[in-house]
Amino acid sequence: MLDDLKKCFENANVLCIGDVMVDRFVYGKVERISPESPIPVLQIQRNFTVLGGAGNVARNIISLGGRCHLLTVSGDDTVADELALLFTQESNLNAFVVRDLARTTTCKTRFVSNGQQMLRVDDEITTPISDRTQALLVDEFTKIVAHTKVVILSDYAKGIFNADFCQLLIKIAKSAGAMIVIDPKGKSYERYRGATLLTPNMKELAEAVPYPLVTHEDSVKAAQDICVQYDISAMLVTQGANGMTLVTESDAHHIATEAKEVFDVSGAGDTVIATLSVALSSDLSMNTAAVLANKAAGIAVGKIGTATVTLAELQAVYHPGVTFHDETKKNCTREATLDAVKMWRRQGVTVGFTNGCFDILHLGHLHILKEAAAACDRLIVGVNSDASVRRLKGDSRPVQDEETRSALLASLSFVDAVVIFDEETPLELIELFQPDVLVKGADYTRDRVVGAAAVQARGGKVILVDLVQGHSTTATIKRMA
Repeated sequence: MLDDLKKCFENANVLCIGDVMVDRFVYGKVERISPESPIPVLQIQRNFTVLGGAGNVARNIISLGGRCHLLTVSGDDTVADELALLFTQESNLNAFVVRDLARTTTCKTRFVSNGQQMLRVDDEITTPISDRTQALLVDEFTKIVAHTKVVILSDYAKGIFNADFCQLLIKIAKSAGAMIVIDPKGKSYERYRGATLLTPNMKELAEAVPYPLVTHEDSVKAAQDICVQYDISAMLVTQGANGMTLVTESDAHHIATEAKEVFDVSGAGDTVIATLSVALSSDLSMNTAAVLANKAAGIAVGKIGTATVTLAELQAVYHPGVTFHDETKKNCTREATLDAVKMWRRQGVTVGFTNGCFDILHLGHLHILKEAAAACDRLIVGVNSDASVRRLKGDSRPVQDEETRSALLASLSFVDAVVIFDEETPLELIELFQPDVLVKGADYTRDRVVGAAAVQARGGKVILVDLVQGHSTTATIKRMA
């Protein structure tokens, strides 16, 4: 039994090559029908972008504590610039991108109102990549695969992979001693001959065999037939609410579903293949890797959009009832909070932010926090670290350490995330989370509120809350003395 996934995954190093895209979400409200045509008019309120396709596979690898080398192709356009910026925002990601003048960077734009997707617009070119582009990818692939244990071919049918290219990559990886994990596309698996592990869903598996799949035994037989025919070591067949089945030429092991609630299955396949690869790269057995992937999928489908699964979330479900890193609660790292913010954005909710030392939590604090929570759907509270408080208040402060202060704030039902920061101001957090609402006490003026200009420049608002007289940490400490 694994005691600590964080320690287990700390040296995981995965090479992923495949189709990357930009997933753009545009949120707004509909209050009228167009006079030009009987269609709704969407008044845009906010939008954001996130890595999709193979990019989402990479994000899942990173969020599980691994390092990812990502090889892909883009156009030479403004969306490619956006893609490059998204890459820089991911830690432990080494991205190699071939810009091809003849291509368009794949971008999927979703228009959402009241949590309902109204329209999706795809801008893409899916013709095969050029020989020159392919050669550049092969050169980089050959350099990196010598230092990795696991390779992912992330095929979204956007033009990177054809049969010859797949076979070339598989042969290079096998000669380097790396395992090859693939989420297959199309009806013919000939292109995947020699791979280590395929992860088809039931629909994909059914398309690859000439007979109907009616029973569980039928799906096992189909997977085993494909393994034998194409020299594939194993297949993990994902079956939605029915769980997953790990199949080899001679054996089949079924794993029941872990999902408690299903909100969105998009991106769950990315989570599965990322978890498998991180586990295999950490020298875990294929059975253990499949169990972990199943648990990760159960978390992923409980989120909305192309969400990632964090190491702490996986650790929590792998060891239920055991407390590990406090990311699993409201006390979060910046990375975990940013992931939550992205999920909240996909849900179309407003995000608020306030901050302070909160040395001794009193009625004045509670008043500001409640007002802040009332002004948004999700509230993040930034808390000064012990070192930061000492720089601001002197060596006699804080009275309570940062863990105690953050735990007390996290216990409040109307607080959704608590993040400790060591800087003198929360500007870095505000620029990272980009809240829609920024809240401070009325002892500040708007021009003195840190981050106000950045929030207002994005169309957000700054709220100053009246103070409750007679309540302050300094006064409380004096009375105690």
